[in-house]
Amino acid sequence: MLNKLLQKLMGDRQSRELRDFYPLRDKINEVFETLSSKSDEELRTRIQEIKQEILSVIQPLEEEYNETMNIFQTEANESKKESLRNQLDAQKKNLKKMNQEILDFHLVEVYAIIKDTCRRLLGQTFQVRGNEVTWDMVPFDVQLVGGIALHMGIITEMATGEGKTLVATLPLFLNALTGRGVHLVTVNDYLALRDSEWMSPIFNFHGMEVGCITTGLDFEQRKKAYSKDVTYGMNSEFGFDYLRDNMAVSPQQLVQRDFYYAIVDEVDSILIDEARTPLIISGTVAQDKNFFLEVKPHIAKLVHIQGQMVSGILAEIRQMMNEGDTDSINLGKALLKV
Repeated sequence: MLNKLLQKLMGDRQSRELRDFYPLRDKINEVFETLSSKSDEELRTRIQEIKQEILSVIQPLEEEYNETMNIFQTEANESKKESLRNQLDAQKKNLKKMNQEILDFHLVEVYAIIKDTCRRLLGQTFQVRGNEVTWDMVPFDVQLVGGIALHMGIITEMATGEGKTLVATLPLFLNALTGRGVHLVTVNDYLALRDSEWMSPIFNFHGMEVGCITTGLDFEQRKKAYSKDVTYGMNSEFGFDYLRDNMAVSPQQLVQRDFYYAIVDEVDSILIDEARTPLIISGTVAQDKNFFLEVKPHIAKLVHIQGQMVSGILAEIRQMMNEGDTDSINLGKALLKV
């Protein structure tokens, strides 16, 4: 009875978490209302300023981490390596913390700019899978909340028709401002291609490039797609590219960049249902040839010579045994047993 009363008064955990995002949602809408007077160029310029502010915080920490990593990789003394390992862990944690803080700081303004970008795109037509589509989307409050949750690393469940595809552009855009590249993982080639083409106007408006990983791409096409600011793709293709990269023998053979931020669409299907079937890959065989016919005569000759030699030795031992040579008798018995 008490639990029911408390739940009625305070709500369940999910409701409480959503309520925590409402102040951010309201701030986004407040900033959004001030942006209509700005020109397209002013909006683009402000995004570039935010990007530089983010990089000014992150890049020095990344350079410090990379410098320590280079020293660690060349250090031979195990005691010093252990100290460097602890230093790397601390630097990595600090980099992650500062990265989260600077992105959180700019979240409200960036989300408001993306919402206003969608407003500016209204009525424009774009090609999506060969069809002409008119842009008619501006994020609703529920979509803003969903975008906040995704940025915070929370699994977000939205009903069909609530615009999950548009929601994903908010955290993708924000995290892409770090310049590291972000991924959206979906369940099939069609969705990857459709969503990448459908949502690309938002990113293209601000000079960001969108790539797509699908079945049938060659090495150069894959590498180019991964180099984009935002990369959509099918889950198994991301997985196989990861396996292939781990089999590479030089950095030039890698297609993927370092992993930073990803959104997994249909997460229950991809990480639970499909994860039960492992991805398996094997390397190519350099030369597939059967050498049996070439080797057989040499082996047969060797076996024949060995047989003749053993037969000769045993014949000599038998002759000595017949002549009563005691030492030869003991040696002959031992050889015959073998």
